[in-house]
Amino acid sequence: MKKIVVIGSCNTDMVIKVAHLPLPGETIIGHDFMTNQGGKGANQAVAVARMGGETLFIARLGDDGFGRQSLSLLNEEGIDTRFVTLTKETPTGVALIPVDEKGENSIIVASGANALLSENDVNAAQTEICQAKILLMQLETPVQTLSCAAEMAHQHGVTVILNPAPFPEKSLPAELLRNVDLIILNETEAAAMSGVEVKDADSALQAIRRIRELGVKQVIITAGGSGAYTEEKGKLIHVPAFNAEVIDTTAAGDTFCGALCVALSRNYEYSEAISIANKAASISVTRMGAWRSIPFAAEVFGK
Repeated sequence: MKKIVVIGSCNTDMVIKVAHLPLPGETIIGHDFMTNQGGKGANQAVAVARMGGETLFIARLGDDGFGRQSLSLLNEEGIDTRFVTLTKETPTGVALIPVDEKGENSIIVASGANALLSENDVNAAQTEICQAKILLMQLETPVQTLSCAAEMAHQHGVTVILNPAPFPEKSLPAELLRNVDLIILNETEAAAMSGVEVKDADSALQAIRRIRELGVKQVIITAGGSGAYTEEKGKLIHVPAFNAEVIDTTAAGDTFCGALCVALSRNYEYSEAISIANKAASISVTRMGAWRSIPFAAEVFGK
């Protein structure tokens, strides 16, 4: 099995349950505080590994307690961490996450070492990237680093998948998008990228086509409880979601991305792969936390 290479962030998440998300200037009393590992890159790498994918992770951590703990736990997940670098220059990234009674959250991230992930880090892993099946990336690390990795992978026939979250204030550079084979966005990100508010099947198709005009070959829009949308052979494909009692949506999108990559690496058709990813995400929202919520292969594939 060829590896799935994940390039991205690794944070320590500090999560607290609240009755409602605080308004500007409001102080509220929370409960059920927990500290756990997160960061979109690490979440997706863990999701790939738990789904049975051979996973290599490229990231930067601070050479501190949080960073060393994260590295140890990544190793316990069976992830290849040869290219996860501990740096003394800045602390490990952290995220502050209040979660309300409906399972909705807001996230504040201090990037820390994630902001130092560089083209040198990518070049050090060139052999592994060029021999991979899939390269999966997000936007919690410098965009120029991702552009370098995408071009390198694309030149060697590696499938490049981008989850553009958190969505940037500036447009994504053309040199990145032209090397992306598949982009996975939620409704908000799709609206920001396409200029089309995604509220139903017709608007989803319009948004997908606008995004493809930017150079991306394939688009998947996730829509929470409404499922996910893609386009195949000129037709909109809607893949329904699985019913779930939502406790916490943290890492649900990352779980979707990881599970999708594993399914695609096993040559599932897009609609089948999306259904598998929907199932994985539906399990994750029933559990608190990031890594803690990510399911294992047996729960999703039934094997």
